[in-house]
Amino acid sequence: MAAASPNILVVEDDEKSRKLVRDVLTVKGYTIVEAETGEEGVRLAQERRPGLVLMDIRLPGIDGIQALGRLRAEVATRGIPVMALTASVMAGDRQRVLDAGFDAFQSKPIKIRDFVAAVEQLLERDRK
Repeated sequence: MAAASPNILVVEDDEKSRKLVRDVLTVKGYTIVEAETGEEGVRLAQERRPGLVLMDIRLPGIDGIQALGRLRAEVATRGIPVMALTASVMAGDRQRVLDAGFDAFQSKPIKIRDFVAAVEQLLERDRK
């Protein structure tokens, strides 16, 4: 792991889900910034410029798709990779999320090994 590991913004209203993601990624050396609403996530992304945003789809206030739209609309945040984390895994949900412009999709509950690999892949791709 590089000395200056990027911040990862976790936008998730469920405390247990947030804690799991935080615990898994801090062990890997990442610094985690947390938000519980879409609006707070957009604000923190603008302020902190994280290397990656992990976004739940169902959030209080604006949902993850609307929050992504706001991030993509701003020059300062449009290039930040955003991974959807969602329990919505009905047929078509994955495609709907990817069509909205997310860079990746992980269903909840997360499979830790697959999740960490997807995070590392997005961060590595963004460094190139």
